[in-house]
Amino acid sequence: MQTLIVTAHPDQDSLTIGIARQLRRAVRTGGVALVDLVAEGFDPRFGAADRDAYRGAADAPDDVLREQRRLDDVDHLVLVFPVYWWSMPALLKGWIDRVFINGWAFDIDPAGGTRRNLGSLTVHLLPVAGDAAGTYDRHGYEQALRTQIEHGIVDYCGAQRGATAFVYESERDDAEARGAAVDDAVARIVGAIDGAD
Repeated sequence: MQTLIVTAHPDQDSLTIGIARQLRRAVRTGGVALVDLVAEGFDPRFGAADRDAYRGAADAPDDVLREQRRLDDVDHLVLVFPVYWWSMPALLKGWIDRVFINGWAFDIDPAGGTRRNLGSLTVHLLPVAGDAAGTYDRHGYEQALRTQIEHGIVDYCGAQRGATAFVYESERDDAEARGAAVDDAVARIVGAIDGAD
């Protein structure tokens, strides 16, 4: 069983990057790889070549093909990201926009409908949020984020929903409470991955 952790944060000393590294060390089942989209310089811009690939008029660009090959042998994908404006950072969204395309993540068949191709992949989410859980609950932010990603991306591609474990109040001054929240979120994701063996 293989796990790929993907993160996107411009600060290598950020809590988000630290959580991704902690998660990589904690997963015990199979191989684990960590992809830092910032460090790798992934270009998130969906351009004309991406549009041609989406339409089936050309092969996907080489960087997209590389990401798809990296995902082809993965059983678990974990997205670790800071919540920006009740969503994921543009870099991570651009990675999904460019990589999870028609002809790979799904196929559009005008006669037969949409074929979802990622049935062997389980996607887990570890969002790092600045606000409290109560704020997310009162305003429906968590549900909106989960609908957007779990239903709009994971379900659409036919992948399986894994664990979603928020780290709330990530900017609080209480390092002990923040550390406990991180440990709990990491444990929930690890339990879902290692328990799937």
